[in-house]
Amino acid sequence: MLTSTNFSGLLNERFFQNLLPVPASNVLKLGQMTPDFELPDINNGKLVRLSNYRGDKPVILAFTRIFTEKQYCPFCFPHIKALNENWEKFADRNIELLMVASTDDRQSQIVVRDLGLKMPLLSDPGCKVFRAYQVGQALGAPLPAQFVLGADGKLLFKHLFSFIDHNASVDTLLQYVDR
Repeated sequence: MLTSTNFSGLLNERFFQNLLPVPASNVLKLGQMTPDFELPDINNGKLVRLSNYRGDKPVILAFTRIFTEKQYCPFCFPHIKALNENWEKFADRNIELLMVASTDDRQSQIVVRDLGLKMPLLSDPGCKVFRAYQVGQALGAPLPAQFVLGADGKLLFKHLFSFIDHNASVDTLLQYVDR
């Protein structure tokens, strides 16, 4: 699925840093604390530190693959839309849903506006958090992945991209929080 024929901004530093395929190698074990990070939330204009949610509420980290402000991964675009359409299901259960993208601030602002994102969109153009979570990369962008963290910050579930099973569904993510 081609989301746009506008390829401007595709060939940037991030594209070339993520060009060669690197398979997901995440070795985090269930029950383990996940790497902390701080990223800007483009949707709300503030910095988000993952550890600030520990002891407060469960968190779902949805690493997504957006190439530019107009070019989305064909596997991720429907997933982004599904998460956004179901955002209230997460909010009503006091679950923080954080989407992480490798787009820069300007590109991320356009994504938030064009898709009407309700959830925080965290901008990681240097792909440091993607690398810390070892989600892999290919063809110019990090690969998608989802992580469900309990209110204590420990890993309850992880889903790494594969061509057979691209992204964890909304129901799957909610199911692991409710355990």
